[in-house]
Amino acid sequence: HMAAASPAPRTPGKASAASPTPPEVTYHMLEGAWHRRSLGTMSSGMLVWMQPLCGGNNAGHTVVVDGKEYDFHLFPSGIINPKAISFIGNGVVIHLPGLFEEAEKNEKKGLLFDFHQAVDGLQEVQRQAQEGKNIGTTKKGIGPTYSSKAARTGLRVCDLLADFDEFSSRFKNLAQQYKSMFPNLEIDIDGQLKKLKGYAEKIRPMVRDGVYFMYEALHGSPKKILVEGANAALLDIDFGTYPFVTSSNCTVGGVCTGLGVPPQNIGEVYGVVKAYTTRVGIGAFPTEQINEIGDLLQSRGHEWGVTTGRKRRCGWLDLVILKYAHMINGFTALALTKLDILDVLDEIKIGVAYKLGGKRIPYFPANQEILQKVEVEYETMPGWKTDTTGARKWEDLPPKAQNYIRCVENHVGVPVKWVGVGKSRESMIQLF
Repeated sequence: HMAAASPAPRTPGKASAASPTPPEVTYHMLEGAWHRRSLGTMSSGMLVWMQPLCGGNNAGHTVVVDGKEYDFHLFPSGIINPKAISFIGNGVVIHLPGLFEEAEKNEKKGLLFDFHQAVDGLQEVQRQAQEGKNIGTTKKGIGPTYSSKAARTGLRVCDLLADFDEFSSRFKNLAQQYKSMFPNLEIDIDGQLKKLKGYAEKIRPMVRDGVYFMYEALHGSPKKILVEGANAALLDIDFGTYPFVTSSNCTVGGVCTGLGVPPQNIGEVYGVVKAYTTRVGIGAFPTEQINEIGDLLQSRGHEWGVTTGRKRRCGWLDLVILKYAHMINGFTALALTKLDILDVLDEIKIGVAYKLGGKRIPYFPANQEILQKVEVEYETMPGWKTDTTGARKWEDLPPKAQNYIRCVENHVGVPVKWVGVGKSRESMIQLF
């Protein structure tokens, strides 16, 4: 178990010698590529407080504790740790029925309504009809909800818990806006308001002002704080493979905007990356293997989207992407998960550079058309052909597996702190 996994706090560079070391949060940055499965092995026993900071129930992740498997969407992974206080930050959009459904199934702010989800599906149909392609959203209403936020017509939890007549009026206006855009959209306004009024009383005791809550957490009695981001760097609205991205910032800047935490309080930043690359939905994927290798990774890794049930696309580890994610997030350590999935391969490739017109390019292309055209330069390594699932320390890993891990470290310039060889927490090897 990893209760002691947090390193000793280090003084951020901006703190002067005379000033006390600011309290710190550890940012658990989720995967350096397109999504985040496998974080559960290193999360729930790790630190005491956990907060997701962006996205909504479009994100999905699996957590295995004591042999029991949980599927989470809105809940932070630490909710199954009885010692943790879990907090959902202001950067998250909340579908209240989904929140309570998740609570029942698994024994703060922007509100996502049923019509947002309906509009999400209608917009995908519209894109397909007009452009011959869609974005491949989860149809959970995330994009339309963030659109409402940006248009300043959205509604927040604080609005729901204040004057309900005023909330109802604004809800009706928002619903009418969508009905005017999509004439076939049917909205049971009175029925939804009745449900929302019931949810309001259920969540009222759980709601806190996030800024004050986080300030007290940072400046009160000492505690370990872990921030959990949703999605991944390549799905970030600004830095991802636009337009095939989510609608929020799921890179490290989301800690500040999604929780109200000052930059100087961000301490360690952990990147979680699989030993290979996966992507759900549409968009460029340079190292994708549409062959027996991709099929093997998909079947051995049980690569199905937790939220949509879609089969994940699989390919070799892409270090261009991982280095790009590191440039944005400043990882202080990596967790390399699902190494055991590679156990049966005779040889393993790692993408180390992109080429255009036969020449190496020194950057990750922002433009999707250019990204579709890149040729990947690979390093080929011999497979270890050994079962690693029983490994519990570095010395238990085959030398060729150790070489694979060191290759990742050397190319990215970030130490690998954890190696995952299975679903359980016991399967997460800590290296330092």
